[in-house]
Amino acid sequence: MHPSIAPKVTMNSIVPITRFNRGEASKIFEEVAATGAKVVLKNNVPACVLLSPEEYTRLIDALEDQALLHEAETRL
Repeated sequence: MHPSIAPKVTMNSIVPITRFNRGEASKIFEEVAATGAKVVLKNNVPACVLLSPEEYTRLIDALEDQALLHEAETRL
């Protein structure tokens, strides 16, 4: 993956699963909307990544573009 689009995990992007258990889902979703992504930890291990719909679309578009580029290069 190109370094400029590699995900950057910082302390601000980490969410312990206990925050969900305490009923903070709405607040976490607001944070995702503001930052684009959060990494959810369960037992101090990444369990999932929450993405905003915009960030998800951006990543899917980038993957599709990469696949098309690869196919075009293969055909040449």
